[in-house]
Amino acid sequence: MSCGCEKAGEAGQRSGVRYDIVISGVGGQGAILASDILGRAAVAEGLSVRAAETHGMAQRGGSVENHVRIGCLYGSLVTDKSADLLIALEPAEAIRYIRLLKDGGVVILNTEPVIPSTVSVGKSEYPAIDDIIAYLSGKYKVCAFNATKTAADAGSAQAANVAMIGAASRFLPLSEETLKDCIAKLVPPKFVGTNISAFNAGKEAVREWM
Repeated sequence: MSCGCEKAGEAGQRSGVRYDIVISGVGGQGAILASDILGRAAVAEGLSVRAAETHGMAQRGGSVENHVRIGCLYGSLVTDKSADLLIALEPAEAIRYIRLLKDGGVVILNTEPVIPSTVSVGKSEYPAIDDIIAYLSGKYKVCAFNATKTAADAGSAQAANVAMIGAASRFLPLSEETLKDCIAKLVPPKFVGTNISAFNAGKEAVREWM
């Protein structure tokens, strides 16, 4: 684990805002960009933020786990049953990290799977998406949609991570305007329009759960 950005001072403590987020997925899905957007947006709004991210086998499609703690002054890792929000870029990865989410927390779930090689060669089976959703729905508020298709329809499937941020924006203690400003600063200029469209589409996709 390595620490990410942090704003000095007591801003987060003064504001009373405390919000813990875990982003899970596999290498290549843009979990690090998603956490950077959230971290920078928190700093832009005068909140303290701590972040931690894993790398390891991520470049080979391995599991990725990022933590973003808004209003946190001590420690960058979310402990078991304390996260307010889990953003799962890949459905099976939601199961892997659900232990970090508090009871009654929110899961933003991309229903588009990334099939592991072990499944492709017949050595294991991938769980049914409906079974994953049913399992998670027992204790958590689950907002499930195909973020990959949503982003593709908005211009690029590669923006699925930003579509997920758009969906999460309905629950975050951060303004939509600030999030979009940070997206514009973090993605290449020629892709800003597509990513903003993906953000808007993701936000709209979870309207039915509000």
